[in-house]
Amino acid sequence: MVVMKTSRAWDVLRRFKETCKLRGWKTSESEDWIEADKEYHQFLLIRSIHPASFKNIVLNRKCVVREGLSYRIVEASYTAWLFSETPPSSITDIVLSNPELSRRVAIYDLSPLLDGKRMCIALNLTRSDVFHAFENYLRRELKVRLKRHPIGTEKYNVTQAA
Repeated sequence: MVVMKTSRAWDVLRRFKETCKLRGWKTSESEDWIEADKEYHQFLLIRSIHPASFKNIVLNRKCVVREGLSYRIVEASYTAWLFSETPPSSITDIVLSNPELSRRVAIYDLSPLLDGKRMCIALNLTRSDVFHAFENYLRRELKVRLKRHPIGTEKYNVTQAA
């Protein structure tokens, strides 16, 4: 079942990347990044991750770009995490507790969609045109209802993050 969910999630991302090409955005065949307006927008598809590992990765901001037979490392302007299982609240807490991360990191819980429901939960306070296009793709092409992540405004300074 996990393999089926993962392959369906990869398929959603692959089809979205095809629409990005129509916008003139550069996409990678083997990695999951999109270059738009000289910024790299990275997609990381994952089932689960330990919060400490998540924090290290989001603070690092590195993105691998393949050019022919060589690779180079670039700084990702934005990173979207596509979870095939509902992430623990400690993951969203890491993003919401740091306004800089909130502006660069989006989290999408695709588990309801992968379970056959036409819904996913989104935490996206970024200004990434690519991530907003991804949300529009989910809505328009896949008929998915995006449910905004419930942000506890009493716990976080959300106006600072937006």
